[in-house]
Amino acid sequence: MAYTAETWPITAALLQFPHQNPGGGTMQDAEPEVWKGIFSEVRDAGFANVDLFDSWIKPGDLSGPRLDELKLAAVEAGVGAPAISAIRRSVIDEQNWEDNLAYSHRTLDAAAQLGCEVVSFGLHQALTPEQQKQLWFWTVEGHKDPQNNPEAWQKAVTRLRELGNHAADLGLLLSLELYEDTYLGTGDSAVQLVQDIDLPNVGLNPDLGNLVRLHRPIESVQALISKTVPYANYWHVKNYTRDENVARNQYTAMPAPLETGIISYREAFRTALASGFQGIICTEHYGGDGLSVSASNQDYLRNRILPKTADYTLGQPLVAQGRQQPRLAAV
Repeated sequence: MAYTAETWPITAALLQFPHQNPGGGTMQDAEPEVWKGIFSEVRDAGFANVDLFDSWIKPGDLSGPRLDELKLAAVEAGVGAPAISAIRRSVIDEQNWEDNLAYSHRTLDAAAQLGCEVVSFGLHQALTPEQQKQLWFWTVEGHKDPQNNPEAWQKAVTRLRELGNHAADLGLLLSLELYEDTYLGTGDSAVQLVQDIDLPNVGLNPDLGNLVRLHRPIESVQALISKTVPYANYWHVKNYTRDENVARNQYTAMPAPLETGIISYREAFRTALASGFQGIICTEHYGGDGLSVSASNQDYLRNRILPKTADYTLGQPLVAQGRQQPRLAAV
């Protein structure tokens, strides 16, 4: 049965919740009641599901008993946790790739124990000191994957395929997040990477916002949608206003709700449905009361964009689309 606006699994990103525990220590060693409090806040904002962003808690670094406590905290708060997004742990980071690869494998094992459906990885690396000084870190350039380097490209393919095979053994989808200046930083490169990995459970997380927010010339939004969305098996959605003065080489972008930014999610979801997309969606927003804006983004999708009934025609997906419902809670 195809998803509808009412039944589509939508998660809240946990970007607004710090890894540091205000009471001392980090979320890794927090009591389950602290986790439950966060999950309850998300539920009160209108979400039935969360994405366990590892900027908040790192499931891959929790013991088996602690993972059980985390799962129980979510259940008791009344939310599902069908997804984990592992951030800035590139498997081709020259200095840290071995640790990052091992961490990624542990994250997949943790996802399986938690009952997740999908894990999102990327090739973006730690913020540079200069990026950390900015109000918006994307206003200055960070790490860049080496271009025209077949050896580095093959390392990415081989290591991500290794993770994809592990995910398949666990019954998980693996999704690769678009991010600037990496091998997932353009539509053509991202699609080529998925094609070279060549596993049915590996697809794209077409986080278009990561590319349109740059303060420099960008790829056409319409081209990004048409190229990447057909390969989506999970989806971080966020939006930005954008202004360009090409004559003066001036480019600006600011976070915006889904319906008011430069990305037309009406167009994007039209393309997605025509391509057979039935994946989980994660709503994000940077700055201010990001959780409330994310909740408004969910309302926009359910009330304006997603199909009201299941009698729409799905296209033929190019990769496995992850049609499973979240295991921990219904929408």
